[in-house]
Amino acid sequence: MTLEERKLEVLRAVVEDYISTNEPVGSKALSERHKLGVSPATIRNDMAVLEEEGYITQPHTSAGRVPTDKGYRLFVDRLASLKPLSPAERRAIQTFLEGAVDLDDVLHRTVRLLAQLTQHVAVVQYPSLSRSAVRHLEVVHLAPTRLMLVLITDTGRVEQRVVELPGVVSEQTVSALRSTLNSRLRDRRLTDAPQIITQLPDEVGAELRPVVSTMTGVLLETLLERPEERVVLGGTANLTRSALDFPGTIRPVLEALEEHVVLLRLLGEVQSPSRVLVRIGGENPYEGLRSTSVVSVGYGSGETALGGLGVLGPTRMDYAGAMSAVAAVARYIGQLLAAN
Repeated sequence: MTLEERKLEVLRAVVEDYISTNEPVGSKALSERHKLGVSPATIRNDMAVLEEEGYITQPHTSAGRVPTDKGYRLFVDRLASLKPLSPAERRAIQTFLEGAVDLDDVLHRTVRLLAQLTQHVAVVQYPSLSRSAVRHLEVVHLAPTRLMLVLITDTGRVEQRVVELPGVVSEQTVSALRSTLNSRLRDRRLTDAPQIITQLPDEVGAELRPVVSTMTGVLLETLLERPEERVVLGGTANLTRSALDFPGTIRPVLEALEEHVVLLRLLGEVQSPSRVLVRIGGENPYEGLRSTSVVSVGYGSGETALGGLGVLGPTRMDYAGAMSAVAAVARYIGQLLAAN
C-alpha cells in the first residue's frame, strides 16, 4: 500500500468512525477498530499530514480529529461505494410505492419513505411541466357558459381550470372542442404547446372560433410553472436527532427549508437519473444550508430526468447509505411513471 493509499484508508476510517460515534477520532481508536496494517505511531503521522492538508481538523486541544468538508468531499469522490440495499428494503420500497393511487400519492409516499430510510429531511420535486408531454385534455361542460379544462400529462400531473365563456355553448360544441384540442396537442411536448395553442383560433371553423379564442389564454396559463406547488417535503423533525451537528442554532436550516424556491434550485441541478449529486457543507450556495449536506438525483425514464429528489441532513451523514437510498427510490419512481 502506497503512502497516498494509506492516507485515504486512514481518512476513510476517521470519517466512518466519526459518522457512527459523533466523537472526535484518535489514532489509538483507529488502530484498534480498523485493520490498517501499520502502528498507531504511523497512523498518527498520517493523521497529521491529513490535518495539514485540510482533510481533518482537531476541534480542541488533546482531542481526536473530525473530518472537514474537504475530507467528506474526498471520501465521497474517492472512497464511498453505494451500499447495496437488502432484499427486504427493496421489497419494502416497491410495495410502499406501488400502493400509490396517483402522482400526488406517489410523491408524498416518496418523502415519507426517504425520510424513514435515511433519518434525514426528504425533498421531492413534481415532474417538471417543461419536460412533460400532453397525454389528454378533457373538457367538462359544467354549465351553459362554464367549462372545466383538465390537462393530464404523461408524467401523471393533473392541472385543471374553470373557464367562463362569453356565451352559451352546446354539448356538440364542447365535444368538437375536446376533439380539436386532443388532435392538435396530444403527445406534444409542453414546451411546443404554446405555439400550437396561439395558432388554434385561426385554424378552426367559425363556429368554434369564439370558444377557442377564450380557451387560448387559459391553456397558456395552465402550462406555466407554479414553483410553490412543485415540492413535497418530509421528515423535518429528523433534524432534531442531529441538533448537536448544527453549531449555534438549527434555525437557518429551517428557514431555508421554508423557501421552496431554494429547494427547487438545489434539485434542479440534477440532470440525470443515473448520477447522484452530493453537495457538502460550504459547497451549498445558500448560507442557511452550509452546515448541511444535500444528496440528490433525478428520476425519470432512461436518461431524461423529469424531476429531482433527495435528502438533506448534517455533514456528519452516512453518505454511502443516503446515496443508495435516493438512487433506489428514484429508480422505482421512474419505473412507476413509465408504466402509467
